[in-house]
Amino acid sequence: MERRRFLKVAGLAGVGAALAACGSPTAPPSPSSPPSPVVPPSSSSVPSGPPDWVALRSRLSGGLALPSDDGFAYQGFNPVWDGRRPAAVAKVTSPADVQACVEAARRRVPIAARSGGHSYAGYSSPSGGLQVDVRGLAAVEVLPGNQVRIGAGAALGDVSATLAESGLCLPTGTCPSVGVAGLTLGGGIGVLSRKYGLTCDHLVSAQAVTADGRVVTASAEQEPDLFWALRGGGGGNFAIVTEFVFSTVPAPRVTVFSLSYSAGTADVLGAWQTWIAQAPDELWSNVVVRGGPQPTCKVGGCFVGSAGELSALLARLPAPADRFVQQKSYPEATRYFAGGPVARESAVASSRVVREPIGDPAKAVGLLTGRSDETYLIFDGLGGAVAAVAPDATAFPHRKALANVQIYLKTPPETADAARAELAEIRDGLGALVGDTGYVNYIDPQLPRWAEAYYGANLPRLKDVAKRYDPDGVFAFAQSVPR
Repeated sequence: MERRRFLKVAGLAGVGAALAACGSPTAPPSPSSPPSPVVPPSSSSVPSGPPDWVALRSRLSGGLALPSDDGFAYQGFNPVWDGRRPAAVAKVTSPADVQACVEAARRRVPIAARSGGHSYAGYSSPSGGLQVDVRGLAAVEVLPGNQVRIGAGAALGDVSATLAESGLCLPTGTCPSVGVAGLTLGGGIGVLSRKYGLTCDHLVSAQAVTADGRVVTASAEQEPDLFWALRGGGGGNFAIVTEFVFSTVPAPRVTVFSLSYSAGTADVLGAWQTWIAQAPDELWSNVVVRGGPQPTCKVGGCFVGSAGELSALLARLPAPADRFVQQKSYPEATRYFAGGPVARESAVASSRVVREPIGDPAKAVGLLTGRSDETYLIFDGLGGAVAAVAPDATAFPHRKALANVQIYLKTPPETADAARAELAEIRDGLGALVGDTGYVNYIDPQLPRWAEAYYGANLPRLKDVAKRYDPDGVFAFAQSVPR
């Protein structure tokens, strides 16, 4: 997530791993009243033929675009996946629009929601199917009790800016074009995670359209199994979410930092592993290892506290070649991590989760030796408030892990196949060191045993939820939760 701008401000333009997190849930307010649900056809009635696009267009308040229409646009953030071309794009502006889409597509063509369009596998553009563009559902409304109602199509930059006006923050990431929906549904790792927890930890309720066309509200009290699954079970599964209610916290002042190292990368990574495991919850940090003849690295992050307090903590790391430390308001910090605007970026990516410190960090660093300087391992620290939640309390299973590692290779679309082969070498080499693990928000279509890697011991319950809420696989895709 949510995910690339940190490296720009660290001097590694165009890639990043910075997401933010805040708040603790309280009792939800009543969600906005949903319209009457579309009555689904009998399960014994199997539709035949493609959807009636003309009929669907007449039912949508936001419109329907077909490939023959001027301005037909479906592309997400990553040009690598532009070949995944849907048959139609529905511009939805209400839950009733989403219901109409589900009814039209059910058991006829694939259907997928598109929010920020940052899926690492391009899954928000279903080939030959119906893309449900929820960006028309982007309202952000601050509620009493430090809660906020956010449409599923809202981008993180807009969410952050709106909350800042009220002196609040939410576990939204710092890449401004990432959608709040994908971030939340996959868990949400960010620059305040160790202090305030994951994005999904602050979800109070979610309004969603299920495979049978119902509008439901999932919370601790209503549809609790679905609520559990929506917190870390991954985007595209179970239902199409139209609205979230989150708790927030007062936006803190933070001190951001960046330490640059031109040599001794393995020693820095080894020291960082020990350091982050012992750090106070107020400190979040990552290590960005960059490929080259001799890989280099930067240690960055933020601290909820003063520059003086942070300096004492940074003194426990190896001395850097260059150092930047500056106190900022939280809105200023989100802009710092976001860097400049990037409309689109071409890359292939994967992930691993480090459950315990890597015994020989030189082996991890060696995976990038001799590779392009646009090849990265991004170690994001976990622990703190993330670990305070039980692994089975939400669908996100990696609660006790030390760090998440994003493997990121910038590549133009025409060389993506070669880059995927290189990605697999790095991913599998890292897997030999840390195990068959992964983070679903960095979904990788080539990852072996991906379901076990992403969900761990929570997979059986997720399968049960998928069977209950989508028994016919209406929302199924190549890496949806198996039924």
